[in-house]
Amino acid sequence: MNTNEIIELGKEAVRTEIEGLEGIIGQMGESFARAVTTIADLKGKVILTGVGKSGIIARKIAATMVSIGTPAVFMHPVDGLHGDLGTIMPADAAVVLSNSGTTREILNLLPPLKSLSIPIIAITGNPDSPLAGQSDICLSCSVEREACNLNLAPTASTTAQLALGDALAVVLSHVKGFDRAAFKMIHPAGELGKQLMFKIIQIMITGDRVPLVEPSRPLPEVVVEMTDKALGFTLVGSIPKVEGIVTDGDLRRVILKWGDNTKGLTARDIMSKNPKRISSDKLALDALEMMEKHQITSLIVSGDKEELIGVVHLHDLLGRGKLGLRQE
Repeated sequence: MNTNEIIELGKEAVRTEIEGLEGIIGQMGESFARAVTTIADLKGKVILTGVGKSGIIARKIAATMVSIGTPAVFMHPVDGLHGDLGTIMPADAAVVLSNSGTTREILNLLPPLKSLSIPIIAITGNPDSPLAGQSDICLSCSVEREACNLNLAPTASTTAQLALGDALAVVLSHVKGFDRAAFKMIHPAGELGKQLMFKIIQIMITGDRVPLVEPSRPLPEVVVEMTDKALGFTLVGSIPKVEGIVTDGDLRRVILKWGDNTKGLTARDIMSKNPKRISSDKLALDALEMMEKHQITSLIVSGDKEELIGVVHLHDLLGRGKLGLRQE
């Protein structure tokens, strides 16, 4: 088999999985909405279970749910039949994964689950299977073929299960109002992650550290202020009213335009008007997204009345000094 044939086989496998995912979209309907509503209304947790490859997918879906606001655990069906059913409470629900819907271990688990009177949600490729028939809600995720050349090994079908489970987790996150503050509470590790979850008011630069010149100040004084404060910009105006901003980029453009004829230029002559602002109650992550969108490295921080209360620089978002950035 030559190189081109190998590459083409790989592409065909991926195409097959894409076809399977596209088919899932058409199978999502009222039952999906019922499943989301059922889980969102739970006072307890979601129990995910499955055997073999479906079990691996169930573990991953449980991990995704937990990470974005829905309490969930994985339980192997065999372990469930040997004591782990004791972890299930009346306020819980079960999500059962089986592509065929006829797996013996799964079918053996269903009567005990039903005896606990908890909602049972099936994710299966066979909506006519015993699993589907004994479940309260059936989410169909059938695929026409597996990516495996024998059409036997779970490939496209498990990808479809995973996508459907991720969809459940993501929509539940929306419905339950899971926000960035909640994300911070359950993702406390990681220096950058912690830094980006601080509020702007906690990391902004204030007082005399804010670079600021009056509009009438001559260009040399503007450069001195920018150099002294070492943030790559200076605001133009007064507290609390800011008229504009002069950045390193503005200075380069002045030199290119005026050359040696810059005498007499003032801050107002070279500033950019309407600098970007962010509210002090926003997160550092919000500021980072705004900087990326506008391709800038600093923002004015405004209070309740849009007045200047500080500035925030990209280095402060990333943890000046904490992540190897040089402290000025």
